[in-house]
Amino acid sequence: MTGALISVRDLSIRYGGPDAPAAVDGVSFDVNPGEIVALVGESGSGKSSVSLAVMSLLPDSAHVGGSILFEGRDLAACGRREMENIRGNRIGMIFQEPMTCLNPVLSIARQMTEGLVRHRAMSRSAARRRALQALADVGIPEPERVMNSFPHELSGGMRQRVMIAAALTLEPSLLIADEPTTALDVTVQAQVLDLLVEIRNRTGDGVLLITHDIGVVAEVADRVVVMQGGHVVEHGPWEQVIRAPREAYTKALIGAHMSLEEALTDGGLHG
Repeated sequence: MTGALISVRDLSIRYGGPDAPAAVDGVSFDVNPGEIVALVGESGSGKSSVSLAVMSLLPDSAHVGGSILFEGRDLAACGRREMENIRGNRIGMIFQEPMTCLNPVLSIARQMTEGLVRHRAMSRSAARRRALQALADVGIPEPERVMNSFPHELSGGMRQRVMIAAALTLEPSLLIADEPTTALDVTVQAQVLDLLVEIRNRTGDGVLLITHDIGVVAEVADRVVVMQGGHVVEHGPWEQVIRAPREAYTKALIGAHMSLEEALTDGGLHG
């Protein structure tokens, strides 16, 4: 390790004014290169607000305090143009529901090549070759056919793979995956999780995984940050947090996940 890829320190987020109650309060964690860190908690815990703050995608009504250091730069102090260059180019994001992010009237080819043309000044033909390679890298069969397709012509699992491929085309050093398996069936969930681990192993990227599913943590995470009510209540290596949780909230999350014991018995990707 050469130091943290991203360091979040004392992050606070308030919506509606500086005196409003904090949706996120005093959150701190690191993501190192080649590491998968899971930010886990129930709906309303503040985990998605943290990911949006990293991407500078919070609404104008949000008041943000603390610091978010990425590759030596404080993202909170970056101007709009600088963040546009960082977002997608250095930090990629996989959203929860591809159909809300993929434009239904544009082909996959058009949507996957725009960033390469804009950020890397590639020709359309070079961008298409890079996008085809990215589709192949995430295990999509017949990438040429998929490139010429529209989102509604693809299955949910295929659309999610396209979203991951699109995030990888610019070779970001940090990948944020916000509930990437929520809308998928169990078999496709496992395939997507396997893919995230394979990408981490192949590229050495850091991955920040946002999830409400403690079972996902047992499958892929190196370290776990548990959030409740906008606060970090527990954090540490996955073995410590999952196998020997200290906090009642973490124990409740584990107890609510009936298949966790099976995941641990099988060893998951840590076995």
